[in-house]
Amino acid sequence: MNESNPYHILEVSPTATQAEIKQAYRRLAKRFHPDTQSATADRDRIVQVNAAYEVLSDPQRRRTYDQKLRRVDRQVKKTTVASPRSRYQRAAAGHDTDEQLKLWLSYVYTPVNRSLNSILSSLDEQIDELAADPFDDELIEDFQSYLEQCRQFLADAQAAFSSVPNPGSIASVAAHLYYCLNHVSDGIEELNWFTLNYDEHYLHTGKELFRMAARLRREAQLALRNLAF
Repeated sequence: MNESNPYHILEVSPTATQAEIKQAYRRLAKRFHPDTQSATADRDRIVQVNAAYEVLSDPQRRRTYDQKLRRVDRQVKKTTVASPRSRYQRAAAGHDTDEQLKLWLSYVYTPVNRSLNSILSSLDEQIDELAADPFDDELIEDFQSYLEQCRQFLADAQAAFSSVPNPGSIASVAAHLYYCLNHVSDGIEELNWFTLNYDEHYLHTGKELFRMAARLRREAQLALRNLAF
């Protein structure tokens, strides 16, 4: 995690709405606040979360920070020698399989895995909060905000997955990730249908799709560990 980027700390996209930022803050505050006496309580993390929320909840401070991010991004683009795909193509042309794998792990596997973790690790907590009263408008809105964050993380993962080709040596790993992303996408839509008609069939189906996605993610991790390079 980038400890200085408030968007990373709150696990939201830079395009997140104020409602989504508030919902993310509440979720993380419940997870890490020392007063909860839970296994996840973390005094240092809650300090980071509070500081990040102070920046992003203030429109003026957020605009100032966003302007800083854009300046840094422009500078990075100016100094970047080559895009991930062009670097991969050069490695492929030179038959440098080690470099291909290194680039794939850096530009595909790591960001995809990070986005999947952000999606899959928080579903049970969100379901528990919604279970207090599934017909409460505010709880439904919070759950919809959570699903929108999931869509943003999924979009990031899908973009990373297609950023460079998959080396033949890790075909099984890539296949597991591909189907994992598909299950996550279908699960999000099923969960969203629940918020529209309160039919628990969609809630159960969405949870099952997320469970299957989590299994595929673990299988991808296992397949990568079992490969001998």
